[in-house]
Amino acid sequence: GGPRRLLLISNSTLHGGGYLGHCQQHIQSFLGQKVKRVLFIPYALHDRDAYARTAREKFESLGYGLDSIHESCDPVEAVRKSEAIFIGGGNTFRLLKALYDNSLIHEIRKRVLEDGIPYMGSSAGTNVATISINTTNDMPIVYPPSLKALGLVPFNINPHYLDPDIKRTHMGETREERIRQYHEEPNTPPVLGLREGTMLLVEGDKATLQGVTGARLFLRGKKPTEHEPGTDFSFLLTDSKPLSP
Repeated sequence: GGPRRLLLISNSTLHGGGYLGHCQQHIQSFLGQKVKRVLFIPYALHDRDAYARTAREKFESLGYGLDSIHESCDPVEAVRKSEAIFIGGGNTFRLLKALYDNSLIHEIRKRVLEDGIPYMGSSAGTNVATISINTTNDMPIVYPPSLKALGLVPFNINPHYLDPDIKRTHMGETREERIRQYHEEPNTPPVLGLREGTMLLVEGDKATLQGVTGARLFLRGKKPTEHEPGTDFSFLLTDSKPLSP
């Protein structure tokens, strides 16, 4: 197998565009010519048939076949035979519980980290690629056996990261405040806030921010920092040292 290859997308749909429209060129360059079929994991949404239809239509338009894992009688075997894996968005708790229920955590980790097959996630699919789902925005509508996720990278991500609206009257916590609360707990890893329209490309020990909007990085005990597309985040893969300003 080759080195790990991940494309971790903040969101599936960007305002004004269709499903995966804003990142379809990134997907094509990420999957390349070698991959012929993608294994789709639709567990984050309740209507898996409809979700698979949407994903299949998109991937076929990009030149890839798509198999949905929920149509397989043996999900573990489907992962073992897959050429590439895509986990879509929806509710992160529902998704992670289904991954545990179907004994897929270890299998996906092995395929991606040992065998080197490409892994794509969007939204909830990006959340589960990280250490844990502690920094998801979703409601815990079901109870997974653990908040620990696939651990394909040694930090957490907050997809759909939202900046505070200075004109707002809503007095609930901002996203930044919630992440700060997470970092009040001991030994919590970095959190990368990915705004809609951005994604993180991981190739081996190199991580690069791609897309159009940028990201905000939160390190425990440090002030958050702002980063443009093109930023090299490789240091997050090896340790938690902050970028020099």
